[in-house]
Amino acid sequence: MDILTAKRIREMDERERERALIDLREELMILYSMQTGGGLSDNPAKAKLLRKQIARLLTVINEEK
Repeated sequence: MDILTAKRIREMDERERERALIDLREELMILYSMQTGGGLSDNPAKAKLLRKQIARLLTVINEEK
């Protein structure tokens, strides 16, 4: 997964933003379920990165409204 910057998010259309948001939330939930299940994550900082990208997406979406 590549990092979503605010510039790239603003270049997306509305459907792409919504799809990216859904994908990131699903990935975060999978990561959380793996961590609570006792499995070790290969990248423990991935959850923080996903949360930041979700927040960045939501910020751009709310700016457009």
